[in-house]
Amino acid sequence: MIIGCRTLLILTLVASLSLGFATSRPDQTRNSRAILSEPPPPFDHKISYGKDPLEFGELRLPHDPSVKKPYPVAVVFHGGCWMAEYGLEYMGHLSGDLAQSGIATWNVEYRRIGNTGGAWPGTFSDAARSIDHLREIAKSYAIDLSRVAVVGHSAGGHLALWVAGRKNLSPSSEFYTREPLSLVGVVALAGITDLRRTGTACDAQVEQLMHGSAQQEAATYDLASPLSLLPLRVPQTIIQGDSDRIIPPVMATAYVEAAKQKGDTAKLVIIEKAAHFELVDPKSSAWSKVKGEIVGMLNPTR
Repeated sequence: MIIGCRTLLILTLVASLSLGFATSRPDQTRNSRAILSEPPPPFDHKISYGKDPLEFGELRLPHDPSVKKPYPVAVVFHGGCWMAEYGLEYMGHLSGDLAQSGIATWNVEYRRIGNTGGAWPGTFSDAARSIDHLREIAKSYAIDLSRVAVVGHSAGGHLALWVAGRKNLSPSSEFYTREPLSLVGVVALAGITDLRRTGTACDAQVEQLMHGSAQQEAATYDLASPLSLLPLRVPQTIIQGDSDRIIPPVMATAYVEAAKQKGDTAKLVIIEKAAHFELVDPKSSAWSKVKGEIVGMLNPTR
């Protein structure tokens, strides 16, 4: 039987995900891959930030009357190796839980590998545009533009760090914005911090995202990799499970060391016995630590 290249890549990724789950399960009563199939809490508003059907986000607002308005905002980027097969639904669980804690969440969908206009540069322009669109959303909903943080998981962690660093791009760059929306910080959850580092479950997809290898597209990789954009000049919290087999912990430790050397405020949080999806599962034993870091960065008031 002949298997197409794309099918083989998907099968390889699924096998890698399964390995990550099988080798580390911190809470034997809860398998965190369940969030990939469980329906997330409902969102309040689906809002487009562009013309493409995939350029939208889910806005969830706190409903506790004791939470003071306007609400701080967590912009949420999902992972899935930037592939069209993996969407934003699973990050709805995290987004719903944060909304219950007084934080508005903007769970972003974006064009990905396999979508028309996805990969470089479309995936990146979507990430940037979705952040700046909060200015429009704030005209209709009680969100505080002075308290915006970005939270990204896996490949979404890469996008979260990248949007924080885009202010370092040259004015000649197509992504340059004179006044990008200011951020109070970034929380990367098992994030891909360096597109040139190999050893992740997304190695093959990096080259698809960037239309070539790091050697072939060196200048483009410099524009797209968070490590190359340091210092970001915004607080960064990098959270990693020590048993992650999808994004190895060295990705986090090496990045935080480099960020500190560049003068950035970067914090490394290693969660013991946590693998890849425990970090974004509100029912996991790791979530209280992750949530505490996000809430602490945004400091919602009641």
